[in-house]
Amino acid sequence: MPSSPLSSAQAARTAVAKRLRRIMQDAGLSGHELAVRCGWHKSKSSRIARGKTPPSDADIRAWCTACGVEDQAADLIAASRNAESMYVEWKQIHRDGMRRIHEQTVPLYQRTRNFRVYSSSVVPGMLQTAEYATGLLRTITEFQGTPDDVADAVRARLERSRVVREGDHRFALLLEETVLHYRVGDDAAMAGQLGHLLAVMARPNVSLGIIPFQARRRVWPLEAFYAFDEAQVAVETLTAEINVTAPGEIRTYLKAFSELSGIAVRGAEARACITRAIDSLG
Repeated sequence: MPSSPLSSAQAARTAVAKRLRRIMQDAGLSGHELAVRCGWHKSKSSRIARGKTPPSDADIRAWCTACGVEDQAADLIAASRNAESMYVEWKQIHRDGMRRIHEQTVPLYQRTRNFRVYSSSVVPGMLQTAEYATGLLRTITEFQGTPDDVADAVRARLERSRVVREGDHRFALLLEETVLHYRVGDDAAMAGQLGHLLAVMARPNVSLGIIPFQARRRVWPLEAFYAFDEAQVAVETLTAEINVTAPGEIRTYLKAFSELSGIAVRGAEARACITRAIDSLG
């Protein structure tokens, strides 16, 4: 079982704080002296050095200038930005609505050749119909209390999903059988979505596996995760998206995917699971 990816985000933030603290110590400065040089409240340098407050780009530049190591600022800024991008709350991601994040991730989808996706909750975005996506994004908007741009976000999601039909991309997707039964939309929307799964699983670049209710498990249901080649894994929690880039953690997620793949059914058995879900509607 993979450890919480939040630990990697915290470790990355701590590493930046430690580097800044070491720079201050090497310069022979106390936290108070550094704050005076930077024109800050006396507690700010302490909060940054202890990892309590993430530094801004300007904070890092001021810190390095005060310590006489301006040449280290660019590297530290890059490390800090990477640490902050590893754990981002959905409310921050969706602060202007959901359309923007879909458009921003198009390059990632376009350059990825092998997608490995596991979901225990909803149909993955790249396989969603407009009606299903509308129902899902509507509930997310209402739950989070973020700006309502659902119609634009759905169009952006469908545009991003063109990678399933265009280009050199392969998709290995695993769904818990429960996903087929969760009512994200009305019966018509659910029937359309499930019918779309039957159609898309016939594509040569798509492998769709269903993990049956009764499967004997070695890996228990996890939160949804998307593996983009071997470069990045995006994990979706209730409150945030966590981006895993550490090679060891990526390998752990891919190992979990392999274990889950081994208990999934495909082909005729997967189609039978989907058909049963359609028959249960209404």
